[in-house]
Amino acid sequence: MDSLGVNRVPRTSLVVLVLLVAAGCGGGSSNPSTGTVPPSPAPPPMGGGLDFRPANLSCVAPDKSGAGPIQVSVVNAFPNLNFTQPLFMTQPSADSSRWFVVERAGRVRVFDNDPGVASMQTFIDISARVDSGPGEAGLLGMAFHPDFANNREAFLSYTEDGSPLISVISRFRSLDGGLTLDPGSEEIILRVNQDFGNHNGGQISFGPDGYLYIGLGDGGSGGDPLDRAQDTTNLLGALLRIDVDGGVPYAIPASNPFAVNPVCAADHSSAQSCPEIYAWGLRNPWRWSFDRDTGELWLGDVGQNNWEEIDRIQLGGNYGWDCREGANPHGSAAASCSAASGLIDPVAQYDHTEGFSVTGGFVYRGNAIPALAGRYLFADFVTSTFWALSEGQGVYTRETLDTLNFGVSSFGEGNDGEVYVVDYGGRIMALVDGGGAGSPSPLPDLLSATGCVSSTDPSQPANGLIPYTVQAPFWSDGALKERWLAIPDGTTIDVDANTGDFQFPNGTVLMKHFRLGTQLVETRLFMRHPDGDWAGYTYEWNAERTDANLVQGGRIANTSGQDWIFPSETECLVCHTQVAGFSLGLEASQLNGDLTYASTSRTANQLLTLDALAMFTAPLGDPDGLPVLPDPADGAVAADERARAYLHSNCAGCHRPGGPTPTNLDLRFETLLGDTDTCDVPPQAGDLGISDARIVAPGEPDRSVLVERMTRRDVNAMPPVASNVVDTAGVGLIRDWISGLPGC
Repeated sequence: MDSLGVNRVPRTSLVVLVLLVAAGCGGGSSNPSTGTVPPSPAPPPMGGGLDFRPANLSCVAPDKSGAGPIQVSVVNAFPNLNFTQPLFMTQPSADSSRWFVVERAGRVRVFDNDPGVASMQTFIDISARVDSGPGEAGLLGMAFHPDFANNREAFLSYTEDGSPLISVISRFRSLDGGLTLDPGSEEIILRVNQDFGNHNGGQISFGPDGYLYIGLGDGGSGGDPLDRAQDTTNLLGALLRIDVDGGVPYAIPASNPFAVNPVCAADHSSAQSCPEIYAWGLRNPWRWSFDRDTGELWLGDVGQNNWEEIDRIQLGGNYGWDCREGANPHGSAAASCSAASGLIDPVAQYDHTEGFSVTGGFVYRGNAIPALAGRYLFADFVTSTFWALSEGQGVYTRETLDTLNFGVSSFGEGNDGEVYVVDYGGRIMALVDGGGAGSPSPLPDLLSATGCVSSTDPSQPANGLIPYTVQAPFWSDGALKERWLAIPDGTTIDVDANTGDFQFPNGTVLMKHFRLGTQLVETRLFMRHPDGDWAGYTYEWNAERTDANLVQGGRIANTSGQDWIFPSETECLVCHTQVAGFSLGLEASQLNGDLTYASTSRTANQLLTLDALAMFTAPLGDPDGLPVLPDPADGAVAADERARAYLHSNCAGCHRPGGPTPTNLDLRFETLLGDTDTCDVPPQAGDLGISDARIVAPGEPDRSVLVERMTRRDVNAMPPVASNVVDTAGVGLIRDWISGLPGC
């Protein structure tokens, strides 16, 4: 964490003193060492760290309007082939030369990956074992083992005749080098009794963690009459995760929510929550996929009478069925609904004026259609509407790509990231760029072309940027950060009289470099566009550290020995909320400390320096009369002050009055502990298994949900996005603070 010399003001004076500050909010990017500086400058009035305000000729937020709607055509990818009720298509990870198509009756077809191919072969036929009709039964899914090239194992998901049906997950092996699967090699991994003939789910897929994921519906009928989806003592209405390489017939991954319990019986007779469950509260998860760049799991859950939904699945998440349909009350009388908490809303939903049965797809990561990059593609089976879902301004936006003339039973993704559409009538369709829109981002593909960095050395800011630092930094998985702000020439920054938040003019850019060790990993630009909207953009540095490439839709990449999260546009706005002033960090109390300015080698107070450069609409005056946020790493400061400063930076962006969370917490530094709605208060979103839990239990950190959430990196983690690494020093600080609390 950054450590700065500061003038501390007691928190009791903070609210009064902040009223001295005049209104504002903004951002930037620069390194003063590259600025144009006259020789032997004289100190400016008031003793600031810079001699003049640099001209900003290049780093201004551009207009964000796109080039028009995305235009996509759908064409027959293999016009000489025809399939019988195809439900899925896939490729082994190490073999792009062939495609495999699952047919509902119980066959898998294989053919060459060539648009002119005129013949196909049978990879496996288990139709004699498959109950494929009527309804939603059949051979429903297929997944190649990640090491298929060596172990020649593949897995099938199908329904067999039962009472009325049984969902079966089996392992098969190839005995001829991968040309076919041997039906006689079947090893049954899992059998689950269905209650009725529909809502079987049935897709299976290996995740980036190497485990096998299995989607099962709620058992069928309508309205989940047996209340399966909210009952974790059975396997229905859930997404399962098992380790097919760790035991016979499988092992349970240790991080599964109920991993310590005995495995569940096929007849739903378990007394404890099933350890196979990864997430639950699903109605009929027909098609779902992993984003090949970020590893995130996107799922289309087929609705009941009113709503179809798209979910982003998290470990341990409860997605609400049948207490809710989509994000809407369903009116279930189930006793479990009266006690259900922490239900996760879909990221998108549509009602039955637009469609009746959602078919989940893939996040597009191919190269053929740049305008689709990072967008989630999905369709409706009944109306044939084909959509792209994008993130921006804190919301998900659906854009209609086409209205197809066939039922979309599934999507397929090639090893090259290109996406295909499976026509239930027998065709495999390819997506073709129809022209029209270019990149959905208003920014260039390379950081060096943004105008915010030096054109000759992108690791350095452009001349018009002003450096800043903060008193209490936000945790960023151990990265070191360099920060700059840039506002258009002729504009100034207001300062909010109540909060001290900087309010920036349109055109503002805030820039941050992230380093792991000495290596540049990421550069983020947070911009206020000419229309007043804020948006975040991120660039990933190349291996040579010579430039950085724009990341759209977010991704996770292993760099410098850890999995680094490049946030999506929406994830940026999860933390940069309107109620928190958008910019975060840029508030009077955060900048009321010293910084050494490289271009002058002077150390000076940042507020004094910006005031001397006439950056503020109204002069701030003497910074000694303004509030100061303590540095959480400064051991000379009382633990209470340091802990509250940490929570202010890391939690209060959301947890404050009017914030985006469903709780009433107020973790701002100036709020008295008794008014934060945390001290000796039972948690509203679940106790996480803690007996007699409190959000903050004075003197007892082990009973404090606040501490437990900080130690997690699952659906219950805090922060909820953009972090893979626990802040052990931060956890220790909060534990010590709670241990020393005598009361509220």
